[in-house]
Amino acid sequence: MLGRTSTINNLKVKIVSFASVVQLGDSCVVNSLNRALAVQREASIFFGNEGNFSSYPVYSEPIPLPPVTELSSFTHTTHQLNPIIKVNNLNIIGISAATILHVGNSKIVSMEARIKHIRQLLSRS
Repeated sequence: MLGRTSTINNLKVKIVSFASVVQLGDSCVVNSLNRALAVQREASIFFGNEGNFSSYPVYSEPIPLPPVTELSSFTHTTHQLNPIIKVNNLNIIGISAATILHVGNSKIVSMEARIKHIRQLLSRS
């Protein structure tokens, strides 16, 4: 794991919702996934059979990730003069939609959000 310690004297989080996480402490792997279908309608009409993610390609298309290129001859040495990150107060109003508030060290972090926005307006005749 990394060689720093994180400390917070006062942490206040008002709302944590929709698969979000408050993680205090170190972690090896952090994964987060959010899929949402946001439909804005001019009239409040609900058909009951809506919300099938497989109907929209945005949820199944592969995400293009840049290739990882590492230099095998690269040598790196770090010396932490003060290996402590100190925060006095952290005040969070809200954490939502698979968001992670993480205080500590992480080795691997993977986050993905896919949101389809649809606006349905009444026809003007």
